[in-house]
Formats: sequence, C-alpha cells, structure tokens
Amino acid sequence: MGKLILIRHGKSIWNVENIFTGWTDVDLAPQGIEEARIAGEIIKDHNVKIDICYSSYLKRAIKTASIIMETADIAYIDFIKSWKLNERHYGAWQGRNKDKVRSEVGEDLFWKVRRGYSDAAPALLINDKRHPKFEYKYQNLKNSDIPVTEALKDTKQRAVQYYFETIVPQLVNGKTVLVSAHGNSIRALMTEILNIPANEISKVEVQTGVLNIYDFDSTMILKENYRLNQKQEVSILK
Repeated sequence: MGKLILIRHGKSIWNVENIFTGWTDVDLAPQGIEEARIAGEIIKDHNVKIDICYSSYLKRAIKTASIIMETADIAYIDFIKSWKLNERHYGAWQGRNKDKVRSEVGEDLFWKVRRGYSDAAPALLINDKRHPKFEYKYQNLKNSDIPVTEALKDTKQRAVQYYFETIVPQLVNGKTVLVSAHGNSIRALMTEILNIPANEISKVEVQTGVLNIYDFDSTMILKENYRLNQKQEVSILK
C-alpha cells in the first residue's frame, strides 16, 4: 500500500513578514527550521519508513526536506527536485506586503486572487528583475513554461501533472513518498486527492510544518488520510 506524506515548508522569512513570496527564493525563518526539525522527530518517533522525497526548486522547501531527512536519520534516500512543485507565482505582487496590496486593490480583488481558483495577480513585465528567466536554476525551462503570474488553477495543472507522471508510479509500487512543497502546490495536490471542487478550494488550509498522510491501496483508491503529531495520529478523514 502506497503512503504519501505532504508537508508545507516551515515558515519562511517572508511568511513572518507577511510578504507575497511565490517563486522568490527566500530562506526559512528560525521558526521554520524548528518546524522542520519537529516534523523529522515525528517521523522518527512513529517509525515511518520513507523511500523517496520530492521537493520544489525553492530552498525553503529543499531545506525543510533536508532537515526532516537528517533528523529522521533517512538522509540516504533519493531526493528529487522539480520546478513543477514550486509555489504559485504571484506575478507583480511578489515581494510586496500583503496588507499594502490589499489596501491598494480592495478586499474583493485581493481575496479573489488570494483564495480563488481562476484569478491571478498582475503579470511581471518581461524585463522585470524578478522574472524567473534571470535565475540560472530555470535555464532549461522553455519560455512557454516560465510563468509571469499564475492563478491557482495554473499551479494545480503543473503540480497535478507532476504528481500523476512521477509520484503516483511510486505509490502504485507501494512506496512511501515525502513531498515538501508550498502552500498552493500542496493545496493543489490535496484538492485533487480529496476531490474537492474549485468553489471550495478557499476553505482548504495548509499549515506550515504539518505532516498530512494519505494511504492508498494498489489501485490508488484513498483508504485513509490523517495528520501525524507528536502524541498521536489524528484522523481528518473527509
């Protein structure tokens, strides 16, 4: 039976400062480092045997996974990174304080973009220094693959595509898979796995540093989903 563990990276510096982060490659805050360490201790205490780990190209997710694997004494497992697990690209809002953006654009548009499914922030200009094309890590991406803004539906499309192409085959083979990613890429996978409709996506909360577990049978039917904490397994079956 395949087991999938989804974790949103620990709090980043910009999470703490209430800044739209998106594809900006900021580091973990001290609280985020501690969240990752605790997650690793939980995995070790529950004797969860992880076979392979996936993360995005962003160091806050990479470091979260690395701290978890080091703490749980599983640093030897394969660790694969993909841009398709990156956070949602927030376009021209990236690097800006969320409260200031909300005061400028109004509550209605702010929440449509922030929690909606089909609305995106204004796009980055092609020569904006924040454009991913200026980062070496994305040099092998086709221009058509590099976003300048994304709605949640766009993030879901790429994350779910990667899930079915790369992660599901591991689960079908009975592997236990850890995915360390971001609020919106994790939300996209959760809504796919739990068959949550688009008009209810805004209700899906993804906390930093929380281990969300999904157990599947050999035909990828979801048998159980729950969270692991330091004391017990807490069922959150839908």
